[in-house]
Amino acid sequence: MLPDLGTYKDLQDFGSLELLAQQVVEGFITGLHKSPFHGFSVEFAEHRLYNTGDSIKNIDWKLYGRTDKLFVKRFEEETNLRCQLVLDVSSSMYYPDKEFNKLLFSVYAAASLMYLFKKQRDAFGLSTFAAEVELSTPVKSTAVHQKYLFTELEKLMQRQSKGDKTNVASALHEIAEQIHKRSLVIIFSDMLETAADGSGLDEIFAALQHLKYNKHEVVIFNVLDHTKEFDFSFENRPHHFIDLETGEELKLHPAEVKETYLNSIQQFHKELKLKCAQYRIDLVDADIHSGFYQVLNAYLIKRSKMS
Repeated sequence: MLPDLGTYKDLQDFGSLELLAQQVVEGFITGLHKSPFHGFSVEFAEHRLYNTGDSIKNIDWKLYGRTDKLFVKRFEEETNLRCQLVLDVSSSMYYPDKEFNKLLFSVYAAASLMYLFKKQRDAFGLSTFAAEVELSTPVKSTAVHQKYLFTELEKLMQRQSKGDKTNVASALHEIAEQIHKRSLVIIFSDMLETAADGSGLDEIFAALQHLKYNKHEVVIFNVLDHTKEFDFSFENRPHHFIDLETGEELKLHPAEVKETYLNSIQQFHKELKLKCAQYRIDLVDADIHSGFYQVLNAYLIKRSKMS
C-alpha cells in the first residue's frame, strides 16, 4: 500500500487548500515512483512525442537525454480528458463531526484531483448538489480556472449544515443535460438516499444511465465513515442519534439495532455494487479515515483505461 499523508488534523498545518492538494499529489507521485507499480507516469502526461513540423524550441532536451526520444511540452489547450467533479453537499455529508466529516474529505479529495488534473493536462469542472444542483461550472484546464474552483471548494469548507436533503437522481439528470461533450464524471456521495417505497436506488441508477447514455464514463466514490456507518461500531452505552437531513431524533442502545442495521446496510451496498457492475460504473468505497491516495489511485487506473 502506498504511504499516505497523516490525519486531517495533520493536514491543517499546510494552510491553504491549494498547498494541501499539492502536498497530497506530490507525496502520491513520489510513492508511485518508489513503488513497483510503474503503470502510470504523471511526468509524461505533461509531454507528447515530437511530430515533424513542431517547433524545436518546445523540445524537452533533459527528457531527451534520459529517454533518447524527442518530447515537446504540452500547451494549456492540449487537454487529454474532460473531467466533471460532482460533490454531494447535503446535510448527511456533515457526519460525523465538524472537525472532519464526509464533506471535508470530499473537498480535500476533489482539490487533490484538480491538482493532478492540471499536471495531467486534463480539463475539469465542478458541480455541487443537495436537493438540487447548486453550482455547475464549465470544464477548463487553465490555472485561473483551477484557482476559481479552489475558491469554491474553500467556501464549502466554511459552509454550515442547513438540514439539506439529498436528491441524487434529480441532480444527476440535470448535470447529464449540462455536460455536452464526452467526459469522465466523478461523483462524491454517501449514496444514502432512500424513498419510502424503496425506489431511491432505482431512481439514482436511472439518472446514472442518463449519464452513460450520453457516452460519459462514471466513477462513484461512495464516501462513508466505515467505522460508524458500515460497521456500526459504537460504545456499549445508550446513544442519542439525530438524522442530519430530517432532524428526527432517536434514543437507543446500539446493541438493540446493530444486527438489523448491519443487514440493511450490507444489503444496500450489495445492491449498489451489483447495479454499478451491471451499468459498467466504477464504484470505489472511500473510507474517510483511509486518506486520499485511494482516490488518486482509482482515478489514474480509470484514466489509463480511457487513454
